[in-house]
Amino acid sequence: MAEQRSGNTRRKEEQVTLETAGKMPPQALELEEAVLGAMLLEKDAFINVSEILKRECFYKEAHQQIFEAITNLFGREQPVDLLTVTEELRRMGKLDEVGGAFYITQLTGRVASAAHIEYHSRIIYQKFLQREMIRISGVMQTKAFDDTQDVNDLLEEAEGALFQLSQGSMKREAVQINPVISEAIEQIRAASKRTDGLSGVPSGFTELDRITSGWQASDMIVIAARPAMGKTAFVLSMARNMAVKYKQGVAVFSLEMSNVQLVNRLIVSETELEADKIKTGKLAPFEWEQLDHKVKTLIDAPLFVDDTAGLSVFDLRAKCRRLKKLHDIKIIVIDYLQLMNATAMRPGNRQEEVSMISRSLKGLAKELNVPIIALSQLSRAVESRTGEGKRPQLSDLRESGAIEQDADMVLFIHRPEYYKILEDEQGNSLVGLAEIIIAKHRNGAVGDVRLRFRPEAIRFEDIEAGGFEGGFGTAAAEGPVTLGSRMNEGPGAGVPASGAEFGKSMGAGFERDADF
Repeated sequence: MAEQRSGNTRRKEEQVTLETAGKMPPQALELEEAVLGAMLLEKDAFINVSEILKRECFYKEAHQQIFEAITNLFGREQPVDLLTVTEELRRMGKLDEVGGAFYITQLTGRVASAAHIEYHSRIIYQKFLQREMIRISGVMQTKAFDDTQDVNDLLEEAEGALFQLSQGSMKREAVQINPVISEAIEQIRAASKRTDGLSGVPSGFTELDRITSGWQASDMIVIAARPAMGKTAFVLSMARNMAVKYKQGVAVFSLEMSNVQLVNRLIVSETELEADKIKTGKLAPFEWEQLDHKVKTLIDAPLFVDDTAGLSVFDLRAKCRRLKKLHDIKIIVIDYLQLMNATAMRPGNRQEEVSMISRSLKGLAKELNVPIIALSQLSRAVESRTGEGKRPQLSDLRESGAIEQDADMVLFIHRPEYYKILEDEQGNSLVGLAEIIIAKHRNGAVGDVRLRFRPEAIRFEDIEAGGFEGGFGTAAAEGPVTLGSRMNEGPGAGVPASGAEFGKSMGAGFERDADF
């Protein structure tokens, strides 16, 4: 009944809009009759169009009722023909409304065969999309003339309506496996020619890349942690590696920090100058030279940053499509997922909203065929546990189990030092060590990767040979000690500072995510 009321409302809005325009709405009544007639004649015809058409795609109300009757019969696994459809309409109390049994019989005379039913159905769907765009624009036009309407609410409503319409039109058909096998073999051959053994976008962290083979196209990767664990620092370290070292196009969408704050972090990481000096500009002559020399590596990097606040899924999709077309970006980073909004889609609650955002991000990754890395917050449940219990787990993902379900990979950042755990049970130092926990990996192995975290440079690095003694457990015995990355090529002049000092020096960007 709710669906029927929605359809009635849509038709009224459509009628008012088109009457104002003085034009007939886009329609294809003859094709509607032909498609319905084919479904009455051919038993498999409905299967061919069920993924293309839905009830409201038909312009004529009688045709909507007939299609609904056919859908009901198919859902109950009953045969679809003249007699059964007539009886179903009689049961629904709609037989007289559609023109009686005589009109249904007439439909079968509109088509000679069901050979072109799929092609005809796509034309009907195109007419439906045209009517919907006219309806949406007409409603928005009417509301825009109303001074009592909030402009921001109107923008959200418009983008939400268009997003839902575009999502419904994104349908892919199943394909025979032969061309897919050919594509897979080509990818295997291409990977075999690479000396580094990577098939995806490299992160720049040796051990992480060994486990993942790089971030894979169409994957949705969730990196989650409690505040102050270094989520932004981690993805910026990767973004720098991917854009500067590997020349891969990277798009970073920061919903929490401004573009300037992000770039300041990159400059601090690259130059190893004090963040306070970067902010105030009080640099010594040799530090200006160091800044000029080191920042050149970032200037021409294919790294694109966007600090749109309250970014919606619809806007993200439009921006990413444009970046993919113009700059062929290879990976997308979102900081962070819970700050995105889907309010224009009118979900019931925040959990549904996050679920919708998560599903949309996975769909976007598949559409653009690039990996999407989305940062996520963890619930406070982590803080209530003690000792080793503070290691994050999948159930700690905040606000929605859909994140865990949709993600191809889930990684957690864990720094025992933050919880004042400075040594492990064997007495090995945990100071400056970070653990990247691969908790879910749909297409590969799970495990832990040990990295070095440098708060004074706001960045993560591979553990350099000989750089640390001990680690998480007996690091040398339990897992490989990776060689240092080339992130720090050239001389550094870093002056250590506490995380709190860096938080103050970098301004508002640090206030919401604690120190890092």
